[in-house]
Amino acid sequence: MTDASQYTIQHEPFYQATGREVELYQAAYRSRLPVMVKGPTGCGKSRFVEHMAWKLGKPLITVACNEDMTASDLVGRYLLEANGTRWLDGPLTTAARIGAICYLDEIVEARQDTTVVIHPLTDHRRTLPLDKKGELVNAHPDFQLVISYNPGYQSLMKDLKQSTKQRFVAFDFDYPAADVESTILQNEAKVDAAMADKLVKIAHTARNLKGHGLDEGISTRLLVYAANLMRDGIAAGDACRMALVSPITDDADIRSTLNHAIDAIFG
Repeated sequence: MTDASQYTIQHEPFYQATGREVELYQAAYRSRLPVMVKGPTGCGKSRFVEHMAWKLGKPLITVACNEDMTASDLVGRYLLEANGTRWLDGPLTTAARIGAICYLDEIVEARQDTTVVIHPLTDHRRTLPLDKKGELVNAHPDFQLVISYNPGYQSLMKDLKQSTKQRFVAFDFDYPAADVESTILQNEAKVDAAMADKLVKIAHTARNLKGHGLDEGISTRLLVYAANLMRDGIAAGDACRMALVSPITDDADIRSTLNHAIDAIFG
């Protein structure tokens, strides 16, 4: 039997609530409802899930989904060994057995024929068939499935089926309000309020360009990166260009606009 303690979060992950999401998630967990978390990259979706797992005292198993992921990667497979074969549970099966929260990050990156394996776990059955093994796993009473994705990146070819979407309750995430985001930077990167406020202003400049040359604005995560560099003694302009401009665009005009904003805000 897998030791659940290895998946337990020992220290509280900092999370700044922006509304009633903590209370509402707790209600969803009490009913063991599957949860879908939607929002732009770097806005705090994964941190929120980690925080809730810690708050509830439940183990958390996270899977970073990708287009090469197969159903066997989730549920498990037989391994060939010197003395024969041995079954190895996948992360979804492990979570169902031990009563963990299983978090499938960026679920739409996985193929649709892979994601259908979650269906029996997300309705009244709460079971996981292991066809290759001939076993039906009944989910532990504490098991919960959580998925996340960024709707802004999805096309008609890369979206969840309605048969999957309608198995979940959903939370819509976005970048925090300016004052909340400033508080997050002060806590995460240990910078003062004045520095945090300046970084947030740059982020808002970039987010206003979304759809006008930028696919996505500067995330809260990138702001933390820039703040960490500045705290380490890197000049504000260099830190911002390194963390906030270069990663998100190669367009010369957009870079020029953001660089001008950095120079204006940091002088």
